[in-house]
Amino acid sequence: MTHIIDREAVQDLIATQEAQLVEVLPEREYSWAHLPKAVNVPLARIDDGTLDGSLDKERPVIVYCHDWLCDLSPRAAHRLRRLGHPRVYDYGVGKMDWLSADLPYDGHAALVSKNLRRDPVIATLDDPLGPLTERIVADPAGMAVVVDEDDVVQGVIGSRELKGADLDGTAESAMRVGATTVRPSEEVEALVRRMDRAKVDHVVVTQADGSLVGLFGLGDARPPENDSDQG
Repeated sequence: MTHIIDREAVQDLIATQEAQLVEVLPEREYSWAHLPKAVNVPLARIDDGTLDGSLDKERPVIVYCHDWLCDLSPRAAHRLRRLGHPRVYDYGVGKMDWLSADLPYDGHAALVSKNLRRDPVIATLDDPLGPLTERIVADPAGMAVVVDEDDVVQGVIGSRELKGADLDGTAESAMRVGATTVRPSEEVEALVRRMDRAKVDHVVVTQADGSLVGLFGLGDARPPENDSDQG
């Protein structure tokens, strides 16, 4: 039976058992972005005549593909078991889960995770609005992100929200609920186009559980790194 594991289990197997990471997507998708130190073995190559001993049967093997809708990794895991690898694990939700969790990656992809601002103005729900206003006005983005006790984003406060706001109130009383957020796995170029069309200067970046990662502004986009510098 193939074991389906989550992100935390992937990290644990790498740290404690030197697990081998294998991306089974085509080379083009691997080059775009892949987990650090992962090797590329497309599904069609997983055969005892083509692997040429490149995978150590004494160490666990973790296979993954794009996301939970992709069936390449479970198929690869079953094939590897058939070929005699005793410990094969399927990171079933794939690399998009890894990238959306703001974890390091190799490849030429220009993602929000490498272009965001990680020190925005942050407020808690009960912060007094008066002092917070001073911080907002002094910040280049001109906005604050309001989070709860679990660091989950609850709203934002910018110039629009401050107009007519009761400065004796709290951040919660003035914040705009339902602010648009994006994941760290977003491609910068596509996001910038959407922001231009919507005439939005900044968006909040969160993980899939709603926890704050940072703030992305149109001025934060950096040119992609040279491919030769990527893993």
